[in-house]
Amino acid sequence: MTLNVPRGGGARYWMTGLNPAAKLLAALVLGLGLVPAVDAVTGGVVLAAAVLSIPFSGIDRRALVLLGGPFLLMGLSSGTVNYLYGEHGLEGAVGAAVRLLAIALPGLLAAASSDPTEMSDGLVQKLRVPERPAMGVLAALRLIPLLAHQWRTITLARRARGLEAGCHPLRVVSLFFGRLFALLVRSIRTGTLLATAMDARAFGTGPRSWARESRWRRADTLLLLASVALLVVAYAVSGRLGTLVLLFS
Repeated sequence: MTLNVPRGGGARYWMTGLNPAAKLLAALVLGLGLVPAVDAVTGGVVLAAAVLSIPFSGIDRRALVLLGGPFLLMGLSSGTVNYLYGEHGLEGAVGAAVRLLAIALPGLLAAASSDPTEMSDGLVQKLRVPERPAMGVLAALRLIPLLAHQWRTITLARRARGLEAGCHPLRVVSLFFGRLFALLVRSIRTGTLLATAMDARAFGTGPRSWARESRWRRADTLLLLASVALLVVAYAVSGRLGTLVLLFS
């Protein structure tokens, strides 16, 4: 799977031209800022702003559905659990689901609209993240298409051996976890090779030079200020409407 995100920013896809470190910081600010608020309005304001920014991220719809599907399921399951076992009924369930989506979507947009190499450069040069975890993030993002290809290969190989589930639901589950285990084994092997290659190149042993400089522009600072302003507006709107509910209130 490829994201096919246009690079270089521009008037329409301006989000792709921002520094990945700034986008990650903005997503972190929004995520941490929404932790105390459990009502639906506060998270709903942030979620609405994130949804409105999707057309400017350059992410195609198919990739957005594939990447955002698990988070949507997490939000629905969180809302269902809170509705069945929570103390605030439907209102608390909606608030939990909306808050989870409002926290997850900005981070998803920040990661999916950024070039993996530029993201690792920004993490190390601007956020001072150690090289090993930063290179791990780069390797993970680069390996997503490879893992998708390996999943298809495993599926076709098992189908060629006659391992089909047919209409049997229990066999579908069994075969799925079998393919998942095979993919896990391949992932561990690939990770071992990457770790060996990083050790051979002396990552994490001392200062290194960088082929490209990660630049912090005025737009990156404005993005951080906008994320703080969005939080202030979200809390102000929920406070004005009388719907603000804090976590430990």
